[in-house]
Amino acid sequence: MSYTFTKEERLCSKRLIESLFRNGSSFVVYPYRIVFLYRPLVQQDAIPAQCIISVSKRRFRKAVDRNAIKRRIREAYRLQKSDLYNFLQEHSLHLLLAFQYVGKEKEPYTMLYQRMGKVLTKLKDEHTQIYMGEAD
Repeated sequence: MSYTFTKEERLCSKRLIESLFRNGSSFVVYPYRIVFLYRPLVQQDAIPAQCIISVSKRRFRKAVDRNAIKRRIREAYRLQKSDLYNFLQEHSLHLLLAFQYVGKEKEPYTMLYQRMGKVLTKLKDEHTQIYMGEAD
């Protein structure tokens, strides 16, 4: 597994973003609010997850601060996404994700990294509860 974050992994399609926020589920692991939507994987070689990262302009007026937070979130996700990708490929799923930063101030990278791990674990648990629970 390569630790990259390519263009294909970014969620850019307005149609997909709209469907994510309309039909997706969400949860909060401070300082993140996660909106997610599982879909069946269309192509076997396709990217298993696409994400979008947003930071409130109201809370962080300066673009420098917003970009720094987004950079830290992206880095934490990039380094920990391999377990999530393996899980999605096992279940042949495609995941749409939105990371919304809801913290009131800039948090240190170590805290963001640790919480990202919790978020990715919770995403796997959510899928297990929602979809595997229905099969019983």
